[in-house]
Order: sequence, then C-alpha cells, then structure tokens
Amino acid sequence: MKSKSKATFWIVLGITIALLFLALYGLHLGSLNIKGANEMRFGIDIRGGVTASYKPKDITRAPTSEELEKAKTIIETRMDAQNISDREVTIDTTHGAVLVRFPWKSDEKDFDPQKAITELGETALLTFKDPDGNVVLEGSDIKKSYASTSQQDGSFVVNLELTDSGAKKFSDATGRLIAKPISIYMDEQEISAPTVNTQITDGSAIITGQKSMKEAKAIASKINAGSLPFAMVASDANIISPTLGRDALNVMVSAGMLAFILVCIFMLLYYRLPGVVACVALTLQVVGQLLALSIPQFTLTLPGIAGVILSIGMGVDANVIVSERIKEELNAGKTLRSAISLGFDRAFSSVFDGNVTVIIASIVLLCLGSGSLISFDYTLLWGVIMNFVAGVSASRLMISSLSEY
Repeated sequence: MKSKSKATFWIVLGITIALLFLALYGLHLGSLNIKGANEMRFGIDIRGGVTASYKPKDITRAPTSEELEKAKTIIETRMDAQNISDREVTIDTTHGAVLVRFPWKSDEKDFDPQKAITELGETALLTFKDPDGNVVLEGSDIKKSYASTSQQDGSFVVNLELTDSGAKKFSDATGRLIAKPISIYMDEQEISAPTVNTQITDGSAIITGQKSMKEAKAIASKINAGSLPFAMVASDANIISPTLGRDALNVMVSAGMLAFILVCIFMLLYYRLPGVVACVALTLQVVGQLLALSIPQFTLTLPGIAGVILSIGMGVDANVIVSERIKEELNAGKTLRSAISLGFDRAFSSVFDGNVTVIIASIVLLCLGSGSLISFDYTLLWGVIMNFVAGVSASRLMISSLSEY
C-alpha cells in the first residue's frame, strides 16, 4: 500500500505532462481530432473576422422589427451552438437587415468572407420529429409560441398556436404518437422532446416540464425564431481587421508566462517541496483551461486570457493557504502525516468559500453578459473548477505521496 502511495506523485506528474503536450499540440489520429493551443479560435480583437448583412430573400415587403428580432435570435442560437462568444449581432430596421460580426475559424487560411459566412448558414429550420426521425410539423405551421403558467398546478409551460394546416398535421401526429415523444429541433439541435399525453385536435398545445419561466421563455423564443415567413441570406460580407492585433496577443501571453514563472520560483524558494507540488498543480490547472478552450473551439479573446491569468492567481492563493496551514500544524508539534491531513482539512473551507463566490459571479456573467466578456467568464470559471481539481485534490494526493519518502 505504501509503494502505491509513493507512486501517486509520479502518476499525477505523468498525467500532467501528457495533458500538457495534448493541450499544446493537439491530437490528430484518424477520425479523432483534438485541436491544440496553436489551433484555437481567437476573437476579433486578436485575429480579426467577418462582417455581413443578413437580408430577407424573395420578399417584396419590408420585414418588421419583430421578424428581424426572430432572425437575430436564430443567428445567436447558431453562434452559441458553435461556441462563438466574441460576436456582435445588431438589427438595422432602416434597411431591414441583421448585421453580424464574428471571428475567423481556427483553421481559416484564405480569409474568404463569403466562405466564412457559410458557417452560419441561412434561416434556421424548425422541425417537429417523431421517434423515427420523420418530420411531422415545420416552423411555418406555427402561428406563435409563448410561455405561461399552468392554471391547474402553476407549473411553467410553453404554449403553441398552430395554423389550420398545422393543426391538421399535429392532430394526425399526436393521434398515433400517444405516450411517445415528439422532438423539436432547431436545425439539427434538439431544443425539447415533450411526450404526447393525448391527441390534440384544436390547434393549441402546451409543452410541460420546464423548470422555470426563463427556460419556458427560451424555448418559446426559439420556436418563434424558427417560424419566420421568409428566408434570410447573407450579403455585403467583408473582412474585419484585428482591433488590437497579434502583437497584443504576444504581449499578453508573454506577461502570463512571465507571471507564471515568477510565481513558481517564489513557491519553490519559499515552500520548497510543497512549492514543487504547487507548480505541478498550477500547470495542471492551466492545461485544463487550455483544453476547455481548444477542444470545443471556444472563442478566446484578450479578456479571456486575462481570465486565465487571474485564475492562476487564485490557484496560487489556494496553494499558499494550504502550505501555511500545514506549516502551522508542524510548528504545533503534529507529525508530518497529521499536519498534511489537518492542513488540507482546515484550509478547505477558506479555499471553497473564495472559489464558490467566483463561480457564482462567473455563472451570472455568463448568463447576462455578451461578446468578449463571455470569454473572460468562461476561462475564469474553468480556472476555478480546475483549481478544485488540481489545487485541492491533486495537490493533496501529491503531497501525501511525497511524505512517504
């Protein structure tokens, strides 16, 4: 048992090194394609991007503000699904268009704006499908959708009002699909999968099971977004130059690396062996953040890099608190094993309180923020999560392992 405990440090160190190489260089093996740090998707401020105008197709009248809002929701939903956080989507009511700005993809090399806008496509297709994948209803069959509370039990529901042709289709579908789900898709993304309780013949239906009014409104908004009476196509696509540029990225990365090295030197000189553990834990924390950015291709902006650097500081704080606690227990005459155990136990509440408050703030900002602010919140949130994994759990395993030598 003791030999296994001694090997724990080297196992954690080996995992950290392996993940570091994965985070830096990625892994391309057959159909498995994990992108590394050199293939991240950078924001407009670093790499530039594309601006385009989405206008109605094949209609003679001007679109209403409500219809343009629906189109904006469609485009933002697609961007959310592709983790494009650094974007601007605005409505131009004068010209009846939706203006979009978003960054280049990580593998973009020819910087062709017309090719880049195909990533967002045209108007989203809303479909209702049976368990076999057959379309039973389309967005054009929906008059409107809205959220409300049930008069029976006060639960949150989504109301659907169908057109005459939609009511006929839905009656046929619900008649043969009782006790089975009808899934609702926006493009290929499932947004809800309610189960049919009874045949619906009057053209009005409700979707139950929402946990909050916010969730019900979100589903209703997506259903309305997919029921536009016209298609929208992109035009006037142009290249956007980086607002800050690669030089700003290089400065920020250099500053982060210098800060990381100085912190590690301080930890090694002041805490010695616990300092070694702290450096490994901090490396694991940063590696986790890089993977959380590169694998889903989440857009990284300069504020996002600031979030990484800030979370490193929080990771150092956690390691300092633990190390000082262990030192106090040793000075009180405890054995090494006892001091390590008590040090982590008594430091955990301080680390937990500090990290949880940041997690709450990050989640709130993720829900309410937009643009490059989301990149900052995302990196900070993952940094705090990795601080629990690396700065608390992995550090304890490593220090306990080294105490056996």
